[in-house]
Amino acid sequence: MLRLLRLLLLLLLLPPPGSPEPPGLTPLSPGAPPQAPDLLYADGLRAYAAGAWAPAVALLREALRSQAALGRARRDCGAHCAAEPGAALPAVLLDAPGPDSGPGPAQGAWERLLLRGVLRRAECLTQCGAQKLGPGGAARLRVGSAIRDAFRRREPYNYLQRAYYQLKKLDLAAAAAHTFFVANPTHLQMREDMAKYRRMSRVRPQSFRDLETPPYWAAYDTGLELLGRQEAGLAVPKLEEALQESLAQMESCRAGCEGPEEQQREEEEEEGAGRQGGLYEAIAAHWIQVLQCRQRCVGDTATRPGRSFPVPDFIPSQLKRLHEAYAQVGNLSQAVENILSVLLFYPEDEAAKKALNQYQAQLGEPRPGLRPREDIQRFVLRSLGEKRQLYYAMEHLGATFEDPDPWTPAAFIPEALREKLREDQEKRPWDQQPPQPKPLTHWKDVLLLEGVTLTQDARQLNGSERAVLDGLLTPAECGLLLQLAKDAAEAGARSGYRGRRSPHTPHERFEGLTVLKAAQLARAGAVGSQGAKLLLEASERVRTLTQAYFSPERPLHLSFTHLVCRSAIEGEQEQRMDLSHPVHADNCVLDPDTGECWREPPAYTYRDYSGVLYLNDDFQGGDLFFTEPNALTVKAQVRPRCGRLVAFSSGGENPHGVWAVTRGRRCSLALWHTWAPEHREQEWTEAKELLQEPEEEEEMPSRDPAPEPPSRRLQRVQDKAGKPPRVREEL
Repeated sequence: MLRLLRLLLLLLLLPPPGSPEPPGLTPLSPGAPPQAPDLLYADGLRAYAAGAWAPAVALLREALRSQAALGRARRDCGAHCAAEPGAALPAVLLDAPGPDSGPGPAQGAWERLLLRGVLRRAECLTQCGAQKLGPGGAARLRVGSAIRDAFRRREPYNYLQRAYYQLKKLDLAAAAAHTFFVANPTHLQMREDMAKYRRMSRVRPQSFRDLETPPYWAAYDTGLELLGRQEAGLAVPKLEEALQESLAQMESCRAGCEGPEEQQREEEEEEGAGRQGGLYEAIAAHWIQVLQCRQRCVGDTATRPGRSFPVPDFIPSQLKRLHEAYAQVGNLSQAVENILSVLLFYPEDEAAKKALNQYQAQLGEPRPGLRPREDIQRFVLRSLGEKRQLYYAMEHLGATFEDPDPWTPAAFIPEALREKLREDQEKRPWDQQPPQPKPLTHWKDVLLLEGVTLTQDARQLNGSERAVLDGLLTPAECGLLLQLAKDAAEAGARSGYRGRRSPHTPHERFEGLTVLKAAQLARAGAVGSQGAKLLLEASERVRTLTQAYFSPERPLHLSFTHLVCRSAIEGEQEQRMDLSHPVHADNCVLDPDTGECWREPPAYTYRDYSGVLYLNDDFQGGDLFFTEPNALTVKAQVRPRCGRLVAFSSGGENPHGVWAVTRGRRCSLALWHTWAPEHREQEWTEAKELLQEPEEEEEMPSRDPAPEPPSRRLQRVQDKAGKPPRVREEL
């Protein structure tokens, strides 16, 4: 009944038909206390599923408003109660005790101070929460971890954009789509939806705005852009705004570390494990978790939406930009304050000390009143106090802590931990800093396979490290592999994906075959062993040629091999606007808006070179194309044909996609190569051994004569390697 009344109330709050929609997410019920965001979200999804688009919009927007209001109320109460007289924690807690320290001059006094401060703080928070959020306060509006994650991933905006589209409110649909896409740049369907919105004449360019990103990122980017254009006078206020908003965002994040959601997260982590220890152990464990959460706020604040890694040294780097900007406008006092603030983080920074000496020489007479910024001093001192406690907990209580800051003084780290931490910092995955590629060997100096010719090089393809080669397969070999794909599909093999529809478009059917699945089917008699063996041989030809052309001084290993066929679905090809495979790069997450490609998960960062060996050309569409990093400007296009190989480096220098297959069936062998031997394709070796085994071994009782489902075999192989299974994206 309550949900029905809430739904009716929100329907009354909707604007009448034809009235203009307020910009962004203007609250539908200004001044009203927030309702339970999870219940609103659930009701919104029910309305969405029922096709009730207007109620769905109202409920989803109110869920977002309530979630934001709930966070603001908690932050405001936290700040208010921290300054409440009598609610301050005893100063002795700011430092961790030394291993030899005694109980202090007044044994047990700090316990009474702590208890009194905690009780007063709890009373203040309870009263403030009840005043702002109603009876029960924040505890009544506790949100489960699944819903919290959904809001963190901005999933409500995915539903909002489709509901707005159904209501013909295209500008708001584009804004919601953009907001979701910023935090989910690898979401293929949203990428296609965004491209459609951009092609719509009724959608204004300014509609593509982010409704959720904290404002400091816009100020930060604008300030850097203005500073780069030597417009320091305009850059200073933007850079100051970015710094102040960054610090405020960090305070907001820290306040959330004491909320009921964090307590629930701890309970979920400890569920089934049981609690150990008594009162003091429980207090210490909870306090350590709060401190760990607060320290993580540094990285959270420095991480752009949709990114996996933070901007390095985010606060110190802003201070460096500020002192440069102040110096350019002639405000040397402010320049000195900011460079002194930089030295709080890095006292031995030679560039900072040189800049300080230069500013002081220009100022002339000594200025004793010049000192680091007060907000930065507080930030550094507080952070160091928390680090001291966490490192003490690591050494004496077995706690874990990953310091987010490279500037932490070595003196704060116990001697027993320094060597281990130093080793951990020096251990970097090879693929995060890949070796610089050596200059390409001239084509005339490369030993080619017999009959293979270079059709187009990188210059002719308007790019770098890409080539088209012909003659890797004869027509008879192409026919044998095409028959292998057909026989495997008739046998029900769809290895690599679960469904028959393509994972990239609903207008094409997909058939995939791995080398191990081909070998298993050949052993079971479902496909010819000659075709399965040729699949292995062809992949080795591609690897040999790719290494000879691109990496003659460093061995390449096959990382994954997949025989892929896409077929156009009849009756669904009219006015197609999608692609058979959207524009992407193979070892990094492509961001078309900035032109950057982030070498981080979920991309396959260990891939170094890619190849597509085509088997036929009797279909319409399906050409491979390379684009600029904006994923829009096509630089080169390649038409498939039997025996043609397109090989290229897997990074952001080679964004590529596939035009829609509008008629017929397109088959190719997709391959990826790696310099890292630990990422060598284990299934390839298993398939080769399986095809070489004598036939009589099939009767061994320990071997299952039926072909094993590829997902199970893949899971077992990856479990042995210690790597989680991942969905593969194929060309």
